[in-house]
Amino acid sequence: MKILMVCLGNICRSPLAEGIMKTKVPSHFMIDSAGTISMHEGKHPDKRSIKTAANHQIDISQQRSRPITNADFDKFDKIYCMDIDVMADVISKAKNEEQRQKVSLFLEALNDYENAEVPDPYWGDMKEFEDVFQLIDKGCDAIFNQLKTIHQ
Repeated sequence: MKILMVCLGNICRSPLAEGIMKTKVPSHFMIDSAGTISMHEGKHPDKRSIKTAANHQIDISQQRSRPITNADFDKFDKIYCMDIDVMADVISKAKNEEQRQKVSLFLEALNDYENAEVPDPYWGDMKEFEDVFQLIDKGCDAIFNQLKTIHQ
């Protein structure tokens, strides 16, 4: 199973999602992250994301931001988007219905459609980053439980 986590710049939410998910799935799973913009390409995650993850014994400090590519639609089985705008951007890059079917909102796994977006903590403080970490952690648990059910 190959999973891609996507947010806007690939420096806050999707690096956290990548790091958290890697702690929950078997080692044969491939987890990566990307952004819909290339503004931060090649840069490490935001220092607040790195610190928040480290507070939970997760090291995301070596990740590098990258934009989503056309090849990602062929490479990954599932593409999880952190918010509706990101999902719309990702879907607009899909070449066909098969690729579009791989894309979903990250928090849909929680079956809470009123609060289906992971808020972007970029303009916030460490509390917002911790809140986002907790939300993503719950989402990763739900996604992994769904995948276990599907692949049993």
